[in-house]
Formats: sequence, structure tokens, C-alpha cells
Amino acid sequence: MRILLTNDDGIHAPGLVALEKIARALTDDVWICAPEYEQSGASRALTLADPLRVRTIDPRRFAVEGTPTDCVMLAVQNLIEGKQPDLVLSGVNRGQNIAEDVTLSGTVAGAIEAMAMGIPAIALSQAMAFFHDHVEVHWETAEHFGPGIVERLLQIGWPSDVVMNVNFPALPIDQVHAVEVTRQGFRDSHMRHMEKRTDLRGRDYYWMGFTAKPSTPLEGTDLKAVYEGRISVTPLHIDLTHNPTVAAMKGVLGGSPPKHEAAS
Repeated sequence: MRILLTNDDGIHAPGLVALEKIARALTDDVWICAPEYEQSGASRALTLADPLRVRTIDPRRFAVEGTPTDCVMLAVQNLIEGKQPDLVLSGVNRGQNIAEDVTLSGTVAGAIEAMAMGIPAIALSQAMAFFHDHVEVHWETAEHFGPGIVERLLQIGWPSDVVMNVNFPALPIDQVHAVEVTRQGFRDSHMRHMEKRTDLRGRDYYWMGFTAKPSTPLEGTDLKAVYEGRISVTPLHIDLTHNPTVAAMKGVLGGSPPKHEAAS
């Protein structure tokens, strides 16, 4: 089995080291193509206005001055010699990718790009209690459970228009006792905010921050599983259509375009 690894935390990220350990527990045919610099929050961004520069670290390891989507496309189409990968693993992300975060995540986007190219893909993330540099990240948890989760998912299989999103809880190995297949949740509070600051020249700038307020998630969601210390496995796809609204609007809006009547 040939596996391609990517991420959004960058080529030097400790999560990529963890991901390589997971992959090498399954095969010796491992290729790596990751961003030269951190691309967290890049989602499915493509680099369109600048050339993509590639640094070859060794014959099967590349750093790209671009996004996770760029990396997967470049690796599959240009950098990998011979057959295309049988599987793409993206991560292991520093921090969970659950709920609405999946639409922002470069980690999930790397997996989605592989799926769009016809390659099965899994995004993996290691949850953290707080997003601070001093917080211990339990990479050993992802490394320990990752190979078995990936192997079992491959045995089961999944539809070609789906990516698997795996989140390991922020706990050491001996405190993780279950895996749960979940649905994507949605937080009941807004976590992101902008903090205004002033630089030494007196000019204002803004820095993105996150609140530490936990949500109250529903049963069966990725949020609930990770909060309660279970490994969350969520099948995701990119059809964002809200079908109940489609059904409700079909009898009301359709046919000739409605004309706007200007106010008198």
C-alpha cells in the first residue's frame, strides 16, 4: 500500500512525525508532501496568484510553499513517481477538527482534495484542552491508536465521495477506552474573536483569539465524543445542500424569475 501524508501545520510539525509513525506501522511505501509554513485555517484554498515552489528534502519528502490542497494535487500529479497513492492521510493536526471547524480546516481539506482525485483519505487530529504553546499534546495517543483505526477503516471501506475525520481526545493512552462513529456537531456559542492591539508605531492591528468556553453538545456528535474522552470517527462529504429547504422552496420559487417592483 502506498500512502501519501500531508498536513496544515507544516513540514516541521510534530504531528507530521506522529502521522509518519502511524503510516509506517502499515507500510514502508510512504511519501510526504506538506506546506513549508503553517497553513492552519486555510480550508480548501488554492495558490492561484503565485508560483508554487517545491523544496525536495529527500526523494519521497517535499515541502511546498502553498496550501494542503496544493500539496496533495502536486504530489499526486507531479511529485510521486509511479502509481498514485492508495491512501492519503492528513494530519496529525495540533488540535481537534470537529463541528463547524471542519469547514475551516486545512487538515480536512487535504483529505477532501485526495477524495476529489479519487483517492481514499482520512484526516486525523489530536485534541488539546487549550491552544497554548505550553499545553501538553498527547501525540502518543494518536500514535498508539492511529494504525488500528486506519486499518479497521480500510477493512470496512467507505463511499468514494466521503472522507473520514478522526479526532483523538486530549487524554493519555490509558484513559482512552472507546471509539464512536459520530456525526458533525455544531457549537452553541461562537468561539472566535478579534483582539485589538497597537504596535510600536501607534498603528492598530488585530489578532485572532479563541475563547475557552465549552459548548453543550448533543449526543452522537463529534463534540460530545471528544469532550467525553472517546475517539471520534466522522464520515464527511462536501455536499452542503440543505435538502429540507430545497423541498420547502420547490413549490414556492421556480419557473420564470420573479420581477422586482420598484418602490413608488
